[in-house]
Amino acid sequence: MSATDRAGAAAGQSGRAGGGGPATDRAAAARAYRPALRQGVLISPALLRGPRTVHLIKHPVSGAAFEVGPREHFVIGLLDGTRNADDVVAAYAERFRRRLPEEQWTRLLGLLGTRGLLDGSPEPAPPEPGPARTGTFWAGSRRTVADAHATTGRLHRLLRPVLRPWAQLPVVAAVVVMTLAVLWDAGAFLDGTWELLTSPLALVPFAVFLWFSICLHELAHGVAARHYGGVVSEIGLRWRFPAMMMYCTVDNYLFLPGLRAKLVVAAAGAYVNLALLLPFALWWALLDPADPARPVLTGVLFVGIVQALSNLVPLPPLDGYRMLGHLLGAANLAPETGTYLTLRRRGRDAVAGYPPRARRLYVSYAGTAAALVLVAAAGTCAAVVWLFLR
Repeated sequence: MSATDRAGAAAGQSGRAGGGGPATDRAAAARAYRPALRQGVLISPALLRGPRTVHLIKHPVSGAAFEVGPREHFVIGLLDGTRNADDVVAAYAERFRRRLPEEQWTRLLGLLGTRGLLDGSPEPAPPEPGPARTGTFWAGSRRTVADAHATTGRLHRLLRPVLRPWAQLPVVAAVVVMTLAVLWDAGAFLDGTWELLTSPLALVPFAVFLWFSICLHELAHGVAARHYGGVVSEIGLRWRFPAMMMYCTVDNYLFLPGLRAKLVVAAAGAYVNLALLLPFALWWALLDPADPARPVLTGVLFVGIVQALSNLVPLPPLDGYRMLGHLLGAANLAPETGTYLTLRRRGRDAVAGYPPRARRLYVSYAGTAAALVLVAAAGTCAAVVWLFLR
């Protein structure tokens, strides 16, 4: 029974017992109703989206999600089945120094009830699975795993012993040492990159290794999400001819508990890419500096490290962009930055509704993104010129 139905039934019973008017009885029943959220409803932390601060609410079965403001979020947080309208109104007044309008309370209950988010409301049907393949020969995707959640769950159980801090700390330390050692001598890694690019017998197997490393990058996101209670909905291949890469979709990524969980899930792919280079780094360290294989290994390590670290750059659609959004508590950072700058060109009045924090954040991100693009372009051009004019 939905929230509206339950309130209506209570109102009918009250009218028969007390003989009051229908409107009075319905109002009394609505005030006495003690609503509770359906078990498993997901609520995100506060997110800055344009000029507004919002919370995302997601149904645990249908996956439907919508936004509410901070005041609605506060009221929804009180719906535990123990409070009626008077209790909620009192708590609201204490928090916001104003009374919660009755029509707003009724409208919110109706919204939650019709979306199936209240305990006792009708259970929505689960979403229909999409087609296994979409797109064309030139661009598209194909789901390759029947039950992605179960698959990543099995991988998580298998890897759980090595996911503990005592096992990961030495790996993290080794990754940091490897990265600093390889990047320390710029001339050596550029020479090594040239040696790698001009050695087909080394370049071809390294390209295959790099492709599988990117596939494991995606699986790492899924395993990390399962470690923190996430739901992995899909694993498949996505192609833009001639490139083809694996993808892994985590449904409730934004609803994972705590900032640390989101950051770990976002960084897991790049971390795995770096960890996979450790055997090459050990081989590289044990070789005599005069060994002819050492420059090629230097190139392998440099290209692998750059590929992994490039995912941490805070530009869409890279993992670093998601991490920055989590750190700042902002949703759709790049699109909202573009929207803000477009409005700002119309004058100050067009962005008068943006709070100071939002203005600073969007302007700062615009400058940072532009600087990163220029640095990346300049670095790439300098490396290409150096390699081919050496």
